[in-house]
Order: sequence, then C-alpha cells, then structure tokens
Amino acid sequence: METGMSTPRETFLRLVNGVCDGPYEDLADLYAEETHVTHPFHPLGPPPLRSRGELHEHFTAPPTVPRTLNRKPVDIRIHETADPEVIVAEFAYQGRVEETGEAFTVPCVFVMRIRDGLIIESRDYIDHIASARAWGQLDSLLAALRPR
Repeated sequence: METGMSTPRETFLRLVNGVCDGPYEDLADLYAEETHVTHPFHPLGPPPLRSRGELHEHFTAPPTVPRTLNRKPVDIRIHETADPEVIVAEFAYQGRVEETGEAFTVPCVFVMRIRDGLIIESRDYIDHIASARAWGQLDSLLAALRPR
C-alpha cells in the first residue's frame, strides 16, 4: 500500500477499508517499522503489537474457525485533536457471515497517532465479544476466560 504523506484521516480510512476488503498482506505497510498497537478491552489481555512484522502476522493469520465475513466500516466519525498527529475514530464493522447469513455489528473506537502517513501508535477499543461471535469464536473465548 502506498502511504506517501497521507493525512491521519486518509491512513485510518485505508486501514479500516483494507481490513474489510484486503489485501491483508499490505495492511502492515500502514504502520511504522516500530509501533505500539494495543487492544485495551480484549478480555484475554494480549501483548501489544510492536513491529510491522508482528502486525503482518496479525493481519494475515488464518482464522481459527473458517468463516468469511462480508463487512464494511459504517458510521465513521473522525475527530481531530489539538495534536495534529492524533485522531479519535468512532465506527463499526457491519456485515454478514457468508457461511451462515448471520448479521453482525462490531463497534470500535481507535485512538491513533499517525506520523508521515504511518501509524506509530494505536489503542483499538473493539467490542471483542461481538467480534468473537461474528468469527464463530465465542465458545473458545468464554472457555479461555473460565477459571481453571
């Protein structure tokens, strides 16, 4: 993906549209070589993604349950801040599971620092329960959360 000197808004839109439409192999190119991406509300508390290589693995890993999500970003609101590198983006991924026809909506808020067209930091607040349900992974998520 060519980023050039994209604005933070343009970079964010490339990211969320790319998550929906691909190519997934190119999504990591939207990030700086060293970055810091967290999912603060993820119930399993995964570690931050700190490099373009880790993000490439994140975006290209096959789903644990074979499902195809036909989705698009909707209700996008991008808020600029006093810091020209920082935006707050509110949106949802909305669509259907191809295999079942099930509709889904996954609300999200991203707080991003984007410098020279590349994401150097992102806190991705995602409804992980809705995401796990869409991906057919709700049972495995709940099992991972149960005390042993």
